Amino acid sequence: MNMLTYKGYQGRFDYDPEADIFHGEVLHLTDVITFQGRSIDELKQALADSVEDYLEFCAQKGKIPEKSYSGRFNVRIAPEVHQRIALEAARDGISINSWVARVLSAATKQRV
Repeated sequence: MNMLTYKGYQGRFDYDPEADIFHGEVLHLTDVITFQGRSIDELKQALADSVEDYLEFCAQKGKIPEKSYSGRFNVRIAPEVHQRIALEAARDGISINSWVARVLSAATKQRV
């Protein structure tokens, strides 16, 4: 997947060979932020410009800008798994939240 990031906003982009242009959209927002360019450098600048325009628009309207991720999510798991996680966290001397964050961080780094 073709991705770019600016100020925590993640944009996915594609290339349109007929128009000879890259075009993209910022992901995971209800607001729509798009960007386009003829080169990767132009595309990066267009993403930055679009995000800055969005932030300025929000400031003018007194609106809190959306963020892609809050850093919080709920996961439903079996009680037995919850218990095993609690035991592992206790063995490591850390909270369940810290243990889960560490495990998820390690798991996602393996794929990068």
